[in-house]
Amino acid sequence: MSRSKRKWDHIRLALATGQERNAGFEDITFIHQSLPNTSLEQVKLDTKIGELSVSSPIFINAMTGGGGTRTLEINRDLAFAAKELGMAISVGSQMSALKDPAESESYRVIRTTYPDGIVIGNLGSEATIDQAKTAVDMIEANALQIHLNVVQELTMPEGDRNFCSALTRIEDIVKSLNVPIIVKEVGFGMNKEAVSRLLSIGVSAVDVGGYGGTNFAKIENNRRENAFSFFNDWGISTTVSIAEAKAAGKELSVLGSGGVQNSLDIAKAIALGADAVGVAGYFLKILMKEGVDALIEELHLIHGEITMMMTALGVRTIKELQLVPIIISGKTHHWLNERNIDTKQYSQR
Repeated sequence: MSRSKRKWDHIRLALATGQERNAGFEDITFIHQSLPNTSLEQVKLDTKIGELSVSSPIFINAMTGGGGTRTLEINRDLAFAAKELGMAISVGSQMSALKDPAESESYRVIRTTYPDGIVIGNLGSEATIDQAKTAVDMIEANALQIHLNVVQELTMPEGDRNFCSALTRIEDIVKSLNVPIIVKEVGFGMNKEAVSRLLSIGVSAVDVGGYGGTNFAKIENNRRENAFSFFNDWGISTTVSIAEAKAAGKELSVLGSGGVQNSLDIAKAIALGADAVGVAGYFLKILMKEGVDALIEELHLIHGEITMMMTALGVRTIKELQLVPIIISGKTHHWLNERNIDTKQYSQR
């Protein structure tokens, strides 16, 4: 099967598979503040993604590219929406364009549409230094995501089977490129040990890509004759992944993603410690079903709702939202305690 056909299969199956409410956000509860001492106009939503300053705590996460005209149109519309809100945006894996330069325009359209925006490139951990440099140059990327998708590759009929030396290759790219490197999981979450290893080689940010969003194991199983069903429920939830990543090092920028579907999920992810929150599947569904204008309207609504919640909580900045007291319950509480991550630190701050 061609890469172009596989890219479109991923979009089609992602929409068909959908998302379940199992990213862990139901386990997080804000403690109400009766005397917030804030006003709506005082709230600021700017934050940082690694070393990059952005005006929104939400970014459009990696989705597609390399699938011909249809993925070009999706990326153009996503870039247009990001430009309207001043949001950062990441492209899907650029390996297709490295293999077939004719596909480059399906990625480059994001930079063409959003010339002054924060645009993040994307390659897998198999990438070489030269490939990473080409990917950055292709879209004039402000940063580069290196994605980790071991379970997807193992489930994919034509996927990789060798994951040796991935950390070494990532380290080489960190040392050789002049843009920040963000390491991203693809729907299966991250633990604190992996994040610590990435921090030790100079990675500036991790995107936890937790379980609970688009399930690439299920997507690839739908493309298999004999399903690896044991991978369908494999992974670390988004809420747990954010807390594990924060436990690895305070100096690391943590990006939350995986099953984020509304403004409350975003606020909870930030309260757990995320510096910014990536959304993909939810935005794609709106774009494909209702169009770009509906997506822009939803983005404005989400930003307004986050501002309302921050006002109610008595905080004015994203940094302050990261420090509001929250109660952690359910599976997230059980997991974190079993992993020796103190949940009371979140409720007593």
